[in-house]
Amino acid sequence: MSNYDYHTPVMLNECIEGLNINPSGTYVDVTFGGGGHSREILKHLNKDGKLLAFDQDADAKQNIIDDERFIFIDQNFRYLKNFCRLHDSMPVDGILADLGVSSYQFDQAERGFSIRFDAELDMRMNRQSALSAKEVVNTYSEAELHRIFGIYGEIQNAKSLANTIVTARLNAPIVTVADLKNAIINRIPRGKENKYLAQVFQALRIEVNQELEALKDFLIQTASVLVSGGRLVVMSYHSLEDRLVKNFIAKGKFSGEVEKDFYGNDNKPFDAVSRGAITASEDEIKNNNRARSAKLRIAVKK
Repeated sequence: MSNYDYHTPVMLNECIEGLNINPSGTYVDVTFGGGGHSREILKHLNKDGKLLAFDQDADAKQNIIDDERFIFIDQNFRYLKNFCRLHDSMPVDGILADLGVSSYQFDQAERGFSIRFDAELDMRMNRQSALSAKEVVNTYSEAELHRIFGIYGEIQNAKSLANTIVTARLNAPIVTVADLKNAIINRIPRGKENKYLAQVFQALRIEVNQELEALKDFLIQTASVLVSGGRLVVMSYHSLEDRLVKNFIAKGKFSGEVEKDFYGNDNKPFDAVSRGAITASEDEIKNNNRARSAKLRIAVKK
């Protein structure tokens, strides 16, 4: 299977430009997927350059690149620092993260990521993980479901949605995508079915994979993994992720004000390279629908 069965990387040139590649440097692609970004980074490295790539999805292993400068790490990017250290690669010159779920994962019916297919409710990126979407839907309390649908799905009627699920599962467990759709059919606003279901699925996926916690862990570590002058390039596809990335670059933390040092200087590890987020061109959006919601942020380590 070629990497292009995954997806065409969004804003590939902007990502590579953002990394400002030093040909003999060390780079990390923390979301390897189909390997589209990694292949492009390798083209810009000379024989002394090195690329580490992280991916916890077993399917990504099919795309491993046969190149002695390339190291594949079968892990979630929240373990960035440990594995950079293990591979004797600290500090690195640039880190790239493309936070989108690959269209390849959505297109595999049995993974249960997509509202288009009926399959068991799964959504685990790491199939060794114990928590699946089926567990969340059948065992979480009404208050916990309300929280994840409200915060991660940004769903207006999250409270009544949670109540509906808890009531429905008393009759029979909610096992498949179809079971879930049938259970919540009366909560779905008319004419907005796809958008609403996408929000429900997004909330479950974020919870199952602990995506926001993993993103925070990763971002905090980038500051100690990157060399001074090194680049952090992060592309996100929904507002929750983009807000975390934006706040971290602006303040070195996820909420509150920037801390100041003894002399009154901002105590934050990064400076933004781009003013605001970079978005895809109209042409790219025409050719690749995934680009529509993408926001790219680039920062340099002080």
